Order: sequence, then structure tokens, then C-alpha cells
Amino acid sequence: MLDMILSQAVNGLVLGFLYVLIAVGLSIIFGMLGIVNFAHGAFFAIGAYLALVLTQQFGWGAALLAPLLTGLIGMVVEMVLIRRLYDKEPLISLILTFALALLVEAVLRLVFGGAPQPFSPPKPLAGFVEWGAILITTYRVAVLCVTIAALVAFWAFLAYTPFGRIIRAGSRDPEMVGLLGINLPIVLSGVFGIGCLLAGLAGMLAGPLWTVSPAIGAAAIMPAFVIVTIGGLGSYRGAIVAGLMVGLVTALTVQFYPDWSGVAMYVLMAVVLIARPRGLFGEKWERFE
Repeated sequence: MLDMILSQAVNGLVLGFLYVLIAVGLSIIFGMLGIVNFAHGAFFAIGAYLALVLTQQFGWGAALLAPLLTGLIGMVVEMVLIRRLYDKEPLISLILTFALALLVEAVLRLVFGGAPQPFSPPKPLAGFVEWGAILITTYRVAVLCVTIAALVAFWAFLAYTPFGRIIRAGSRDPEMVGLLGINLPIVLSGVFGIGCLLAGLAGMLAGPLWTVSPAIGAAAIMPAFVIVTIGGLGSYRGAIVAGLMVGLVTALTVQFYPDWSGVAMYVLMAVVLIARPRGLFGEKWERFE
């Protein structure tokens, strides 16, 4: 029993860190742009399909371009569609991004069909790793290492680069950033692109673990919203802690109480919000209050 719990806990960490990548991108878009991006899961799906196509055509090395291409697509979407919503009612952004998510899923079905697409991990990462009582696939270990490295790199980017400091300041008061002479439209496009890049990276990594299908985005977006809610709006630390909590709870529930696996993370969210309505590390954000 202990061996099973340890193995499931490690699998839950892998799942949790994938959720964190998606949730962090969703959080910075909401914090900086004030847009609740229901299409964020669609960019996760785009990243998975781009990685699949690039791998089939050029090998796994080319799949590394998938997150970058997803980020570029996100920037184009921001400039063409999202930018028109900043001075509109929040409900309009909800409707438009939801419609965009449906459009992307329909296009993916048209291009690739509705059937799941096989996506194998790189051959060097085939097999299993056994460490004491823990048995896990080599690819899951690689995903865990890549996601941790990506999150550390993104934290360093926010903390130590000029653009990262602009993002942190603008997430609280974007108007002040504009008054300081910074080109706010370019910053907003960059933030949306970075958020989509993180979603695309998660999609690329999750492709060999999940079934790559047009509906794969729907499996990612709701956990991302739950994690942002549990961790607290705009909290990088909160997103990481909440993502790991959701991953562990989901993995253990699937193993021991499979009938509850679909609602476990929502129960966790309800318990946290009863105790802390702003989330675990939520702060008071002047622009939303």
C-alpha cells in the first residue's frame, strides 16, 4: 500500500507541475490584461498538436518550436481580437474567448479529425525508473525536470529582467505603466504571448501522457482555473502550491476513490475558499476592487 501511495504521489507531482504551467500563464494574462481567458485551454491544445506535427515531420527536436509558435499565435490573437476588449464589459471578453475556444476545437477537428492521435515520447526516454518503492516512467521524470526548470526560469525572468518587472508592476496598475512612457500595447501583446507559450509548453509535454484530441484543451482549462482560485490571484507561489495540491489530490483519488476523481479538486477548492476566500496566498488588488 505504501509503495502504491508513493508511486501515485510522484505521478501526482508530474500532473501538478503541468497544471502549474497552464495556471501561471492564465494568471499573468488575467493579472495584466484583466481578461478571463477561456481560450487558454485552446492554446494548450494548439501546443500539443504543433508538437505532434513537428515530431512526425522532423523528429522530437523540432517539437521544441511548438511552445514558441504557440506564443506567436497568441500574440497575433491578442493584436487582432483581445486588444479590442480592454475597455469593454468583462462579459464580452468571457463570450469572445469562449467562442474562440470553440472555434479552435472545431478547426482542430476539421484538420486532424476527431479521433485521438498517437504521440510517443522520445526513444531515449522510453522505459521506467525505479527508485526504492517508486516506479515511474522515464518520460514522466523528464517532464517533471523540464517543468521545474521552466518555472524557475520564469520566476527569474519576472524577478530580474526589466520586462519581468514591468509585468509585475503592470499586473497591479497597468495605467501607471503607460504613464511612465512604456509602450503598453507591446507589453500586453508580450504578456499574452508568454501566457500562451507556457500553455503550449504544457501541451507539448502532456501530449505523450494524455490523449491528443481536439478536446484536450477542455481537460486542461478547468484545473487551471481551480488552481488560480486556490492559490490566489496573481500569486506565483500560490499557483505552484495549489497546482501540486490539485495534482496530488487528483492522482490519489483516481487510485483509491475513482468515482470521486472528477470532483476531488472542486471539493479541495471549496474547502480552501471557505477558510481563505482570497485563496492561499491571495492579495488585495486595487485594480479589481
